[in-house]
Amino acid sequence: MPFAVYVLGLAVFAQGTSEFMLSGLVSSIAADLGVSLAAAGLLTSAFAVGMVLGSPLMALFSRTWPRRRALLFFLAVFVAVHIAGALTPSYGVLLATRFVGALANAGFWAVALTAAVSMVPDRLKGRATAVVVGGVTIACVVGVPAGAVLGDRWGWRAAFWAVALVSLPAFAAILRTVPGGVRGDREAAPVPVRDELRVLTGPRLRPTLLTMALVQGATFCAFSYLEPLLTRATGLGAAWVPAALALFGAGAFLGVTVAGRYAERRPTAFITYGMVALALGWSALALTAGRPVAVLVLIPLLGLLAFGTGTALITRLLGQAAGAPTLAGASATAAFNLGAAVGPWAGGLALDAGLGHRAPVWVSAALMGLALVVAGARRAAVAVSGVRVTG
Repeated sequence: MPFAVYVLGLAVFAQGTSEFMLSGLVSSIAADLGVSLAAAGLLTSAFAVGMVLGSPLMALFSRTWPRRRALLFFLAVFVAVHIAGALTPSYGVLLATRFVGALANAGFWAVALTAAVSMVPDRLKGRATAVVVGGVTIACVVGVPAGAVLGDRWGWRAAFWAVALVSLPAFAAILRTVPGGVRGDREAAPVPVRDELRVLTGPRLRPTLLTMALVQGATFCAFSYLEPLLTRATGLGAAWVPAALALFGAGAFLGVTVAGRYAERRPTAFITYGMVALALGWSALALTAGRPVAVLVLIPLLGLLAFGTGTALITRLLGQAAGAPTLAGASATAAFNLGAAVGPWAGGLALDAGLGHRAPVWVSAALMGLALVVAGARRAAVAVSGVRVTG
């Protein structure tokens, strides 16, 4: 595996810390800025909306740039907006910095995913995807709990400063290791945008994109409100929150590792079993939320299932969208973060409706049920058309 692929995972670690760390900071942000828990949760949704919109826009914006230049530009913007977010006393400004930071993160992800798989042979594409996505899971294990600890001791702004500082080594490493050519190959002619869009809007990809969005929506819905669930429904003290986040991240890291090694052998079965287990797992978490031991057992298991299934879906999508080299990574990023936008919003609606702190987890279970319906409809349509589904 080229060292540059691991460098991309390092940069994604810093960005993943930013994307997920608010799950341990929503209460302190809400109290400091004088807003509701649901409003603080919308900071995660704003980031996700920026990722959805930014993925195709930033990919097109930078499609003729050398990959190294694009990655460095997006990472520099990401650092700058985190400094601004750490300094502002305004909820509105903080919301704006989350959106702009997401645009930069989206551009980085779109380039990084495509760059990673282009550096390796076909047999290693799943593993290269897992390395990049693995940066997010390591963020869940190390970065997010560390952000929660920083927020508890020195305020939520300290976590924003930490993300900016951690991004600097990644910037230096990309400068030294990532190839500078356009899409890694100066002689390769870009595929026309119209041809790429035709691939991405085809009937084969639409169900995969929707399924990915629903799976990620379920993950982010419950994860965004994990801190109030633990402290108010489970009855654990605030000191348990970083540990629980680390458990989720450890499970997520294991899930990504397993998916990178085994998902390509039987992708359909791997994804289907993972989705069924997630639907059951989120339901079990909602039912047992008042039992600390059960919750602490389920959290890493759900991290494993969520990120293992999500990684397998990304690998499938990148394979199906091989005819769209510029926008393949952007479409995967957009679908991933469409779910990340809708999930916290739906969970916030359930909280505002007075349904209790378990309600977001029930919403996650419902989203997984819908994902299974979409996936089942896709398989039925393929069977009717006479196309054999492998895996």
